[in-house]
Amino acid sequence: MPVITFEYDELKKLGISIEKEKLIEILPMLGSDIEDYDDKTVKVEFFPNRPDQLSVEGVARSLKGFISKETGLPYYPVEESDEKVYVDEEIVKIRPFIGFALIKKVNFLGEKLKQVMAFQENLHWVMGRDRKKVAIGIHNLDPIEGPFYYIGTKKNENGFIPLEHETKMTPDEILIKHEKGLKYSYLLKGFNRYPLIIDKNSNVISMPPIINGELTKITENTKNILVDVTGTDEKTVEQTLNIICSSFAEVGGKIESLKVIYPDKTITTPNLTEKEKTVHVDTTNKLIGIDIDANEIERLISKARMEAEIIDENTLNVKIPSYRVDILHEVDLVENIAIQYCINKIKPKMPEIATVANEDSWFSSDKSIRDVMIGLGFQEVMSLMLTSEKNHYKKMNQEILQHVEIAKPISVERTMIRTSLINGLMEFLENNKHEDLPQKIFEIGDVLYLDNNVETKTKIVKKLSGIICHSRANFSEIKSTIASVLLNLGYDMEISSSNNTSFIAGRVGDIVGKSDSGTIKGFFGELSPKVISNFDLEYPVIGFEIEFIDK
Repeated sequence: MPVITFEYDELKKLGISIEKEKLIEILPMLGSDIEDYDDKTVKVEFFPNRPDQLSVEGVARSLKGFISKETGLPYYPVEESDEKVYVDEEIVKIRPFIGFALIKKVNFLGEKLKQVMAFQENLHWVMGRDRKKVAIGIHNLDPIEGPFYYIGTKKNENGFIPLEHETKMTPDEILIKHEKGLKYSYLLKGFNRYPLIIDKNSNVISMPPIINGELTKITENTKNILVDVTGTDEKTVEQTLNIICSSFAEVGGKIESLKVIYPDKTITTPNLTEKEKTVHVDTTNKLIGIDIDANEIERLISKARMEAEIIDENTLNVKIPSYRVDILHEVDLVENIAIQYCINKIKPKMPEIATVANEDSWFSSDKSIRDVMIGLGFQEVMSLMLTSEKNHYKKMNQEILQHVEIAKPISVERTMIRTSLINGLMEFLENNKHEDLPQKIFEIGDVLYLDNNVETKTKIVKKLSGIICHSRANFSEIKSTIASVLLNLGYDMEISSSNNTSFIAGRVGDIVGKSDSGTIKGFFGELSPKVISNFDLEYPVIGFEIEFIDK
C-alpha cells in the first residue's frame, strides 16, 4: 500500500498543532497504519480507497475535521483561463481522454518537490494501475506557451529531450532505449502512432504515459505549473486531476481551468463541482449500532469535510467534495459518520439470533482431498487469491487471458484474482528455496473466472494443484503421482497431448476424469527451464493442476 512520509513541522505549517503522541493515536482512526515514526517524522500507510490522503496536505485536511479545527466542505475557487487544449482525432484511438489544469503560485522549496513526486507516483499506482488507466504529468508552465495540443505522432517524428537526459530522442527511440520507455512500452504496443502533448511552438511537453520532457522539468524555483492527466477512462482522469488540484489548493495554489476541445465535444477541466447523495438516520443507526439524530449526523458529516442539509428527521442531503472519489453509496457516508463518531466509542454486542452451523458442502470434500495428498507425502500450503499479472502469466510463460482485475489494489503484487493455483505454489518455492529438498507441496483453493451468463459475471471454481522439486524430478514421477491422486479420489483418467507453454514440450499432458460425484480436467508435466528460472529456482520442478466440475 502507498506510504507517505512527512515531518510534524509540516503539519504545524498547515495548521495542525497537536502532540506527537496524540497524532499517532488519531491517524489510525482515519484509516491508516503507522509504519514508523521518530521525533521528527512519521511514515503512514493509507488504504487505496482514500487517494486524497496520499499527500501531507490531504492528511492535514482530514485531521482538521477530525479534531474539529476546520469543518465543513472545503472550497477551492477555479478561475477560467483563456488557454485551450486541442485533442487530435488520431489520439482518440490510442489514449483518448485528457484533463488539464494550470496552478499558479506553488511552492516547491525544501522537501516539497520530493513529496510531490512521491504523490504523483502513488496516484499512478492507486488511480492509474501503474499508468495503464491514468498517467500524470506535472510541468513547469513558464517555458511553454498555449494553446496546447494532444496529438498522435508518427514514431520517428517530433523528437525531444526526455526528462533527466541530455540527448534528443524520437518517440520510437525512447521506447527501446530510455529506462521509462522500456518499462512502459507495453502500454503503447500495437499502435502506429504515439501520444504527445505539445505547445503552440511545437515544444514537446510530454509523451504520456511514458516520460515528460526535460524542457518543463520541475525545480525548487518553479512557481507555476501545468498538470496533465491522460488515460483510458474519462471518469478516472477527471477524479485524478481533482485530487491533485485540491492538494495544491490546500497550500495556496491558484487553480485555473482550460477548455479541452475534442473532435466531437468541448469540456472544461478541472471540474471541482460537488457530488450529492442522501443518507438516512435509521440506516446509519442500524449499520453502526448507535442511536443518534439528524442534528448529530449533520455535525459528524461536517467533521468529515462534507456538508449536510437536513431534509426531515430521517433524511439528510450530503454534498461531497470532488476529491472524495471513495464515496459511491450511502453506506460509504455511514462509514464516514462512524469514523467521526469514533470507532472506539462503538460498543460491541452479541446478535440476538441463535443459529446452528453445519459444514458447507463446498468444503466438506476438501478433507478427503487433503487426506489423499498428505498420504502421498505432500505438505499443504495456503496462498492469497490475489496475485499479479506478472506472477500469474508472464513468469509462468502464459498469455494474459481475461480475468478479474482489482480496481484499487493495495500493492503491485495484488492486482488481480487468480484463475490458477500453480503459480502460487511456484512463488512459495521461490520464497523457500533455502529449505531442504525434496519439496512436495499442494493447495486446494478457489479461483475466479469471468462468466457473462451469471448475474455476478463471475464463476468460482475449486482446484487442486501440487508441485515437486528435487534434482531428479521427471515426467514419470508426476504422471504416477497424478494417477495415484485421481485413483484415490475415485476418478478414472484419460491423458491427451498438451500445448501448455508453462511446461517442456512433449513432457506435458492434459487430463480428464469422471466419477459419480462429477468430472475433473487439468494438466501435469515438467515445468520448463524458462519458468523455473523466472522464479529464481535451480532444480527441476514437476507439477499438476486439476479443476473440479459438478455434474
